[in-house]
Amino acid sequence: MSELPGIVVTGASGRMGRMLIETVRASDKARLTGALERPGHDWVGKDLGLCLGAGELGVIVSDDAQATLTGADAVLDFTAPSATVALAKVAATTGTAHIIGTTGFTDDDLAAIADSARGTVIIRAGNMSLGVNLLTVLVKKVAAALDEDYDIEVVEAHHNRKVDAPSGTALMLGEAAAEGRGVKLADVADRGRDGITGARKSGDIGFAVIRGGGIVGEHDVIFAGPGERLTLRHVADDRSLFSKGALRAALWAQGKDAGEYSMLDVLGL
Repeated sequence: MSELPGIVVTGASGRMGRMLIETVRASDKARLTGALERPGHDWVGKDLGLCLGAGELGVIVSDDAQATLTGADAVLDFTAPSATVALAKVAATTGTAHIIGTTGFTDDDLAAIADSARGTVIIRAGNMSLGVNLLTVLVKKVAAALDEDYDIEVVEAHHNRKVDAPSGTALMLGEAAAEGRGVKLADVADRGRDGITGARKSGDIGFAVIRGGGIVGEHDVIFAGPGERLTLRHVADDRSLFSKGALRAALWAQGKDAGEYSMLDVLGL
């Protein structure tokens, strides 16, 4: 029997990093072979299990991405844009599938990631849950069916430690709505309202953001028309659904040609 795919987790000490580690360790389809942290972090050079209070695992936390990714089959990455862009370049040289759940990228960041995808499989998604990706399909279909008499608003809520807004998922849903309407989101997005803003512009896709407490993730797409409203909603109750989706993506990536993919590809949607 062939060896199980080896998985590296970067940002190992963070909330999502720990969740990803737990998910990989609990899986019978993959094995944890490496953990990365930023240079100077207290965990670097120590056994990951001891850092987690779980006993020795034989996996030493490293700050050397090149060495850690060499020989690994996939790396799971929910970190920060600059770190993710840098890691993508390394993954392209080692041929390691790069599973990206990081959000908040600039256009230049996305261009750099696309360039790295020429050397390896990159799966990037604003959200890796099955439910949210099904929601994007529904949003696109509804947006295509309803004309501009129906105003589109994307409302999202997350915990008070999230640093980017709107969320990657909200932007993903906005992109789906724009595609359904046959327009570019950049041309119709309304991402901030304050003061005397004037009447809403017909055809705009609006975004509203809530931050507070420990909200895992809530997203509503509202189609507000004359005399009626249609709301499509997703609520995440457990952060583990994101880590399970990431591992599913890592397994799907094995044997695929280099290129940039989405969770819609992974899920066959």
